[in-house]
Amino acid sequence: MSGNSFFSKSHNQILATAALVGIVVALLSYAYFTLKQTEQWNLGPTNISVTGTGEVMATPDVAQFSFSVRGDGADAAAAQEKSGTIINAITEYLKGAGIEEKDIKTENYNLSPRFKYEQRPCLFGQACPPGEQIADGFEVSQTISLKVRTVANAGNHVVEVGKLGATDISGISFTIDDEEALKAEARDLAIADAKAKAEDIADALGVRLGKITSYSEGGQGFNPYMTSAAPMMDSAMNSKSFESVALPTGENTTVSNVSITFQLK
Repeated sequence: MSGNSFFSKSHNQILATAALVGIVVALLSYAYFTLKQTEQWNLGPTNISVTGTGEVMATPDVAQFSFSVRGDGADAAAAQEKSGTIINAITEYLKGAGIEEKDIKTENYNLSPRFKYEQRPCLFGQACPPGEQIADGFEVSQTISLKVRTVANAGNHVVEVGKLGATDISGISFTIDDEEALKAEARDLAIADAKAKAEDIADALGVRLGKITSYSEGGQGFNPYMTSAAPMMDSAMNSKSFESVALPTGENTTVSNVSITFQLK
């Protein structure tokens, strides 16, 4: 009995030792694979995202403004004739000054009846009867937008159309005829700015830039210079000898913003 007990005890110890070795091996294997996965995650490609801004300044080469012409008359034909006479005179002047027909555009034309309010006489000792609207002819209003490609002459045109009968001259702005070229230039500068920032970050981290994984544009802006024509019209209408008006054009700003994501090596 004692011999069998000895062998039984030895057998149990061997099984326990084998089980313990198996557990240790399993734990070591798990730790090994976990470490490998961690190393792969740490050493794998990493991305950085940067933004870049590009700004281009340019002197405007186009001036734009609008004006209105009004005419009234006892009937529609008379009102249209009065307005049309002024419009024709202004158009003839503009074409003679070198403005192309494509740059003279009617934005709005309105023919409407005109009314006046007439109070009925009050009878003694009675309440006054209500007044009434009475037809009083017709009115024509026509708005023209004008594009001046020789910016230096814009002041002359403002004054001359006023002298010829135009009213409500407004919305004078100075812009660039080829805006897309400026936007493209600003975008190129923004991309170069983003790349420079990414290279600085990569140098600081001790890594190299890889391929671009994403790119987006946003916030492109074009800011035309605008001014009011009211003081100019006052001067033009109040002085018969007034020939021109100073219109400082300044510079327009075109801005582009880009966002680029690089993969790091």
